Amino acid sequence: MSAGEALQTTLAAEHAAVFVYGALGGRTSREANPLLYGALSTAYAAHRARRDLLTRTILDLDVEPVASEPAYELPRMDSPRDVERAALDLERSCATTYAYLVANTAGQQRRLAVTALNEAAVRELVFRGTPETFPGLDEFTDR
Repeated sequence: MSAGEALQTTLAAEHAAVFVYGALGGRTSREANPLLYGALSTAYAAHRARRDLLTRTILDLDVEPVASEPAYELPRMDSPRDVERAALDLERSCATTYAYLVANTAGQQRRLAVTALNEAAVRELVFRGTPETFPGLDEFTDR
């Protein structure tokens, strides 16, 4: 796979993350659960920024960035624990996507991917994840 294709795949994943985080944030309350609300708000902003950076990176390659889907499948969100678990699953998925991008890019694009992978791994911890030796690589998971 080319670096451009890997960037497009990653951008598609970020489109989904922004959509899902928007829905998760709508299921929380700043008053009732301020820590979860703050973590979701921070993650949402980070994924929006990453999505925008990927879009610019792809445009710099003179390629049309992949568009977002009209909607994405949403996880169960019946309780704050469901919301937190969904955010954790989303960050694990993003870490896997960024590990894939690391493997398929070089130079500045790889640096972007490594930084995003590290950020996703740290956000996993915020949502009660466990530290992983090799985040994003399920075959080496410590769970």
